[in-house]
Amino acid sequence: MLKFILALSIIFTTFLAHSQPITVSVLNELNDGVANVVVYLTPKDPKNKVASNKIAIMDQVNTQFLPHILAIQKDTQVRFPNSDSIKHHVYSFSQAKTFELQLYKELLADPLLFSKLGSVELGCNIHDWMLGYIFVVDTPYFGKTDIKGNLTIDLPDGEYQVHVWHPRIQDKFSSLSRQLILPKESELKILLGSPLLPDVNQYEALTDEFSDYE
Repeated sequence: MLKFILALSIIFTTFLAHSQPITVSVLNELNDGVANVVVYLTPKDPKNKVASNKIAIMDQVNTQFLPHILAIQKDTQVRFPNSDSIKHHVYSFSQAKTFELQLYKELLADPLLFSKLGSVELGCNIHDWMLGYIFVVDTPYFGKTDIKGNLTIDLPDGEYQVHVWHPRIQDKFSSLSRQLILPKESELKILLGSPLLPDVNQYEALTDEFSDYE
């Protein structure tokens, strides 16, 4: 038993010694942090990739998609619950995923599998102002920047290609890609060269316009 515990301790210590937190910062042309940017790091060594078997949630709250941007790993299933008291009709015509969930309430919609990479733009046939995004990546190392434009994530040592994505970024995403080598580096800054596109998600629903769908 003592040998077993010692072996586990060595394995755990070795893992800690070969992984570290890395902070990626995304800044606009004024050097201010940009929030809600998807940051994903693709390892050069395919052994560092882990398959996804999770179920993610894209909810509908106050006639808005929540979260506005959902980042997921390839082959993740996504549920689309409706937390509103009215019905929604969610759809997408995006190349990465085309689907339609007809009028429904609560948790009646089955989860959908997202197996193609890229951005999936979501809309609602009933509420035109509703706009959301699902971004599918081929790596287990990803997240979104906080209000200050930072994302901190633990990574095993190795070489990575760092990518960012956001629907309002005008720069070519290939020009924003950076190389990262661990444990040599512990932080990385990505500076946008162009202003963000206007926010097209700022609409308000008319109070009783869709009462027929309640």
